[in-house]
Amino acid sequence: MTPWMRSCTTFAKLRCSLGALARVRWSSSVGPVLTADPTRALMDEQIRIRARHLPPLSPVTLWTQMYCEDGDLWQSYAHYNTNSDGSVNLCRDASVGGSYVGCEPMGLFWALQPAPGGREGLRLRKRDVQAPYVFNLSVSGGHVSPDDRGTQGSELASVSIERWYMAPGVKRMEIREHGLVGTLFIPPGPGPFPAVLDLWGMGGGLVEYRSALLASKGYASFSLAYFGHKNLPGPLDTVNVGNWYFKKAYQFLQNHDQICGDRIGVIGLSYGVYLTLRIATLPGVEPSCCICINGPVGSTISLPDAEARTEPFEFNQKHWTFDAKGQVMFKEVSRPDNILPENVVEMEKLSCPVLFIVGEDDTSAASTENADLLEETLKAADKGHLFTRLSYTGAGHLIEPPYAPNARVSLWRVKPKKLFTLWGGHVAPHAAAQEDTWRKMLEFMDTHLRGDRG
Repeated sequence: MTPWMRSCTTFAKLRCSLGALARVRWSSSVGPVLTADPTRALMDEQIRIRARHLPPLSPVTLWTQMYCEDGDLWQSYAHYNTNSDGSVNLCRDASVGGSYVGCEPMGLFWALQPAPGGREGLRLRKRDVQAPYVFNLSVSGGHVSPDDRGTQGSELASVSIERWYMAPGVKRMEIREHGLVGTLFIPPGPGPFPAVLDLWGMGGGLVEYRSALLASKGYASFSLAYFGHKNLPGPLDTVNVGNWYFKKAYQFLQNHDQICGDRIGVIGLSYGVYLTLRIATLPGVEPSCCICINGPVGSTISLPDAEARTEPFEFNQKHWTFDAKGQVMFKEVSRPDNILPENVVEMEKLSCPVLFIVGEDDTSAASTENADLLEETLKAADKGHLFTRLSYTGAGHLIEPPYAPNARVSLWRVKPKKLFTLWGGHVAPHAAAQEDTWRKMLEFMDTHLRGDRG
């Protein structure tokens, strides 16, 4: 090797050494980074969360905080140990403690709970679907709990994200015509679209967030109020609209120029299950499918007239039960044996596929027993093929769109005295049920509202 060649080789080695040293200095100078992808997403979309440039093989805590529309602070936290490269990836790594354990990519969201010291009996329910929930995610050093966060584990990095129920381009229209009170959501584009009539339960009022999310998935959705709303006939604790009202709501969807009139489903939660089945058996109403979530096959409230309007909800408290804390449970109320036979839907008249979702830890409705009765009735009528059941161990009453936190207990009323309702459900299995049911609900709707039915 000539002197010139040796000089070139020495220079090349020196340049490689300097480059490696520069890379070491560069990587060591990069501070901790927390990323969320995407930072703007629908409520049912999974978010990929990663923390990088942390000390390798070290304990860290990831946090989520958000303020609901009433100003209450909700939070969750999870303990992780960084990888050998100083990273944590929630799609790969397992939490070893905190609000949840295990590999749960969205655990920081479904494990949210009201912050210690806050109001009791809170339930997270979105009122303004045209605005997002804003979450602040952060990472701190060490395995820290909320009690000692202020004195240990300073924040290393953070990121804010928005989660929406309503996708860009979805149209929201308040409906106050022909006696109807509701909100119609239309997906982006010219249509026509398949549609669903969306019914909630004894909470009353007008609940829009499930409808907004369904419209974001391509289904026109009409969230219908039927009691407890200022624009409906009072008093607030009775259902003073009858069969004509629900039939008119269905026909409203049928006649809308952006909706496929022969591809309409009905979905109901809790008391909305009874209404869903009742609507499906009304003369002249022929839904393409029904989805029932944790509810009865008959009215648990007395029906004094042929229009199926109700007595006040507390007219008969015979089957109310209370736990040791005085929290009310309505499960006994809705057992088929406790529902007057004349208040039970004529289930044998059903002619469309029915998906019945059961939370086996439901303490507010006898969902399993009602699903059993519906299945038996359809089989006896030679219609067993119409029935599909999804049943979930550890899931409670309030099975909602995925990644939302479950309220095992919430405040039901404040007058004449505070009363809390026990809904049931354990954090992790309830979250798993919400994720699975949402996916299978959309598949069911896709089959019966979009698919070629011959």
